[in-house]
Amino acid sequence: MEFGIWNFMKNILDNLFTGNSLTKEEARSILTRIGQGEFSESEIASLLTVFRMRRIKAEELAGFRQALLDLCVAVDFSEYNTIDVVGTGGDGKNTFNISTLSCFVLAGAGYKVAKHGNYGLSSVSGASNMFEYFGYKFSNNQDKLRREIEEAGICFLHAPLFHPAMKHVGPVRKALKVRTLFNMMGPIINPASPNNQLVGVSDIETMDLYHQVFAKSGQNYLIVHSLDGYDEVSLTGDTRFVSGQTEDSLSPVDFGFQTISPEELSGGNSVDDAAKIFKNVLEGNGTQAQQNVVIANAALGIRCISPEKSLSDCVAKADDSLKSGKALGVFKRLLAG
Repeated sequence: MEFGIWNFMKNILDNLFTGNSLTKEEARSILTRIGQGEFSESEIASLLTVFRMRRIKAEELAGFRQALLDLCVAVDFSEYNTIDVVGTGGDGKNTFNISTLSCFVLAGAGYKVAKHGNYGLSSVSGASNMFEYFGYKFSNNQDKLRREIEEAGICFLHAPLFHPAMKHVGPVRKALKVRTLFNMMGPIINPASPNNQLVGVSDIETMDLYHQVFAKSGQNYLIVHSLDGYDEVSLTGDTRFVSGQTEDSLSPVDFGFQTISPEELSGGNSVDDAAKIFKNVLEGNGTQAQQNVVIANAALGIRCISPEKSLSDCVAKADDSLKSGKALGVFKRLLAG
C-alpha cells in the first residue's frame, strides 16, 4: 500500500477519534476510495466502529450516499416519474412484505415504480427474497428494466448487482456481526434515482437525518415512522411523517381504518410463509388488516407523488388498485415478461 493512501486513512481516523466529524466531501472521498479497494479490512472496520460509537451526521450521510451513487451501476429512467417505497429495516418487527406489496399497488394505480431492495436483514423475507421466490430474474440490464417499467409499470433493482463497490465492505460487515452505517444506506442509494420516494424509518433520529439529506436532493420525498417502532405505516398506532412541504402525524382513522394488532402484521417464520401472505394479499385473500396496511402505505406513496391530493382520494385509488385486481395484473405481467 502506498504511504499516501495509508496516511490519508490515518489522518481521517485520527480526526474522527478525537471527536470531529467529516465534511460531505471528505465522506464522499473516503467512501469512494473504499469502494475502489484502496484500504484494508482492518482500516474499514476502524472507520465503521466510529459510527457505532456515535450517530452519523447528516453531512457525512450525504457524502457517503453520493459516493455510492457515483460508484453504482446507474440506470436512467428520467422520462418516467418513478417512485420507490422502502424501509430501513432494523425495527425487529418481522412484518410481511408491506413495502413491496405497496409498490405493486402503486403500479396497478398507474404509477411507474423502480423498486430497489435486497435480501431480508431484520425480517424473514426482504424484497429480493420475494422477487426471487416467484421467479423474477435479477438483472442490471437497462433495456430489460425499461421494458418492464413500460409493460408492467414496475421493475426491481437487486442491490448487489448495482453496487459492486460494496464487495469491499461486505466481508467487514459480516465479520463485525453488528449493524453499521451501511444498514441505513440502502433506502437512499436507489441507482435509478427515482423522482419520488416513500421511506420508512424505525426511529425519529433517522427520520431527521433522512429529512436533512433528502431536503437537498431535489426529490419528492415522504418519510414515515410509526411511533411504536415500525419502519412503515403499521396502523398499530399513530404514524409521524415529514416531507419537503410539511410534518404531521396520522392515526389509523385518518386513513379510514381501525387500529390493528402487531400480530396481524407477522411475516411468518420462513420465506414460504411470507410468500403465501404476499400472494394472498394480491389475490384478494389476505386478511382485512393485511389489505388495509398495504393500502395505507400505497396511499402515502400516491400522496408523495401528488401532494395536492387528499389522503382519502389516495386511499380510494390504492384500494381500487388492490381490490380490483389491477395490482395482481401488474404482478402477473412482470413475471410473464
